[in-house]
Amino acid sequence: MKLSVLDQSPISKGQTAEEAINQSLELARLTEQLGYHRYWVAEHHNTNGLASTSPEILISRIASETKRIRVGSGGVLLPQYSPLKVAENFKMLEALFPGRIDLGLGRSPGGSQQTRLALTDGLSKTLSAFSRQVKEIHGYLYDTLPEDHAYKGVLATPRTKNNPETWVLGITGRGAKHAAINGTGFTFGHFINPDQAEQSIKTYLNHFRPSEARREPAINACVFVVCAETKEEAETLALSQDKWLLQVEKGIDTRVPSIEEVKGQTFSSREFEKVKNNRRRAIIGTPEDVYEELKSLSDKYKTDEFFIITNIYDYEAKKKSYELLAHIANL
Repeated sequence: MKLSVLDQSPISKGQTAEEAINQSLELARLTEQLGYHRYWVAEHHNTNGLASTSPEILISRIASETKRIRVGSGGVLLPQYSPLKVAENFKMLEALFPGRIDLGLGRSPGGSQQTRLALTDGLSKTLSAFSRQVKEIHGYLYDTLPEDHAYKGVLATPRTKNNPETWVLGITGRGAKHAAINGTGFTFGHFINPDQAEQSIKTYLNHFRPSEARREPAINACVFVVCAETKEEAETLALSQDKWLLQVEKGIDTRVPSIEEVKGQTFSSREFEKVKNNRRRAIIGTPEDVYEELKSLSDKYKTDEFFIITNIYDYEAKKKSYELLAHIANL
């Protein structure tokens, strides 16, 4: 089994954004040493709890701090941007770090309508153009824009020998189909919503069309994981992630709270039900428990690669979680 990392650079309460980003750099170095396969960074805007707003810049720094691990985006919010500019950003990264760059693409609007308009400088752009934009990125990367395309002859530079791997992130059959018809890899976001997993995987495999980027389908999935030496410790550590998810869904303070803060609060029956439902997005337990559940998901998702995301308050416990999982998986 291949294990990879998805990092949103979460900010714990009492911590600065600079500290969170430096922890991302440290975690990248550690997980490379542990044998993790990829390290992807997210893109989020207008939130006080997630420091990763510019994956391209963070990718460059992380790749500079490491030597082997593949580094990429999970993912660039393509509907807000120009396909040419995205292609050139990642060609530049490929030139700097040959054979190590992944371009993961997401269809998410990236925040509120106001935030989205701020990102596009007031230009109203439709999410329905996503598939066309993915196709154009390949057109720029591989010089395959149709002869009648308005921008035929515009070249994405620098002219690198190789191109980054392209992936589309999704949680529904629609996202899977965008990946399939454009010949990209497909990353299923179990950590967002696992409900349409089997339908999404089936859609991707049934509709996959080979492209310049990829001749055969490729699937991986991303899961919340909290791993500790005992089940009780893992459950305690996960309390901060439970509360954090409630805050994210309410659109309020999105910094990760401490365990003490969570234990000192009273939750409504509705919040308890929400926490229970959110736990379906995560695997929480001992290394043996987590690994067995990942193996079960491997069969379901038809993949041997999982992205691990661990958004808990205690950074040392977070590192330990990745270490324990790496050891049980014999990376």
